[in-house]
Amino acid sequence: MIYANECVRRKPWDLSFEAEPREVAGLRRVLRLHLTLWGLPELVEAAQICVTELTSNIIKHVGVGTPATLAVSMSGTRLRIELRDPDARALPTLLSAECEAESGRGMTLVDAVTDQWGVILRADSKVVWCELATNLTGPNGHTDSPRVAHAEEYLRLYGTTRHPRPSGSGRLSVAVAEKVAIDLISDVLHWLRAHGCDPDEALDRAQTHFEAEIEEPGSVK
Repeated sequence: MIYANECVRRKPWDLSFEAEPREVAGLRRVLRLHLTLWGLPELVEAAQICVTELTSNIIKHVGVGTPATLAVSMSGTRLRIELRDPDARALPTLLSAECEAESGRGMTLVDAVTDQWGVILRADSKVVWCELATNLTGPNGHTDSPRVAHAEEYLRLYGTTRHPRPSGSGRLSVAVAEKVAIDLISDVLHWLRAHGCDPDEALDRAQTHFEAEIEEPGSVK
């Protein structure tokens, strides 16, 4: 491994808003942006479903225009999403699969896409939370996948040649590893050109493969 254990700073954040239908699209966009920056694009669709349904619950059962807060953080290696509102009486309900009622279907969706969920009651408010499992190595770690492991090995080998370090100097920092990755890509492009290949076409194909691999089928933008 060439990266330090803390390679992505996933700091908790929250956003206050008024629970109105027009706000939902904005919440979904903000969530997509943050999860992409956090290196968790595979969770975007499920996370957006949770925010949409929990916000809709506030609108339907507490009231349009209710002041609410979306809070997102890491709970260990799980992604935690919280929706806070000032009504401790209107609680979410999970209906059975046989129930034909329209109300309550939202929590069925939330239950289906999350690892776990629950409600925290306070004197004058409540928090409905849910958590989605990830394949991270730690709250600030990288995604634990064969592709990432292979890339780290390539960068480690390449980095020792292009960026020699004193013996025992430890792992490359993320900033140095990023420079190593850019140098490696540049050298590969030179190799392609030297062998009569089109570097731009190779980049386009690589980008297409990358996007296809991280994009979940049926993903909601």
